[in-house]
Amino acid sequence: MKAAVYNNPGPPTVLKYADVPDPVCGPDDVLISVEAISIEGGDLINRRSTPQQSPSIVGYAAAGTIISIGANVRDRAVGEKVAAFDMHGSHAELWSVPASRTWLVPVGLEMAQAASLPISFGTAYHCLITKGGLGEKETVLIQAAAGGVGLAAIQLARDAGATVIAAAGGGERQARLTELGASHVIDRLEKDVVEEVLRLTGGKGADLVIDPVGSTLQASLSALVPEGRLVFVGNAGGGGLDVDLWLPMQNNQTLHGVFMGPLFERPAVYRTVSQLLEAVAEGRMEVVIDRVFPLHEASKAHEYAETAKPLGRVVMVP
Repeated sequence: MKAAVYNNPGPPTVLKYADVPDPVCGPDDVLISVEAISIEGGDLINRRSTPQQSPSIVGYAAAGTIISIGANVRDRAVGEKVAAFDMHGSHAELWSVPASRTWLVPVGLEMAQAASLPISFGTAYHCLITKGGLGEKETVLIQAAAGGVGLAAIQLARDAGATVIAAAGGGERQARLTELGASHVIDRLEKDVVEEVLRLTGGKGADLVIDPVGSTLQASLSALVPEGRLVFVGNAGGGGLDVDLWLPMQNNQTLHGVFMGPLFERPAVYRTVSQLLEAVAEGRMEVVIDRVFPLHEASKAHEYAETAKPLGRVVMVP
């Protein structure tokens, strides 16, 4: 099969389009003919890390059609379309993944959306509702609101009845973020996010902050009300996660760290992703796709995902 592989960590140019052996479908796995690949933030981080094997195929998320099932698999069948998550291997024509990490794609849902939904929407829901405990009429600040998790969080918070403050770079995004459910949009390139949050909340701050950036954690804490909650997930900013915890302690604020990798197979999380797939298929929510690249241009796709500040997910197709 063809795949985007790398031998050494580095910039997007380390990715090469090459022939590699077909994956083996294990007894608990399904083998997928990949139709759409979602480039996740973790893919960009992993590509800059030393691979455990060489050549290595990066990639957390894809969707496609099952062409083979393992001997122990009872709830999947050849021909079914599924969205899938695993820790590596999605940047390829074929992908073998545990059946427990796949979700059936509802009729009418585009495969690019199916590939992009589990991580972005599953993460956003876990951060907002499960860990963040977002309540009706509360105010939530969403950092990096134009990213996949951010766009999902806007819609989920809107449906929860919250006031949504979205922080993103570039004023041209304001109309789209407002359309998806943001009550206020802050252009972080033009205005100080903390000052704007305090102004919009009458000096109180946000009840909850969702931060997938990492480098903005100190600002996120400063934008919280006393006894507010901060949920930080990922490190899209690529810097350190050092923060001064003295004031959060004095203000009785709560910090929750989220790493979704081991959580997707938990029954509650798995069911939530299935329900969200149905919600998007029915048109109640939207998975925003910024641009689609062919897999043989994986290096260009990664470069675009890293530098172009896309609105939503970047997708590749074999």
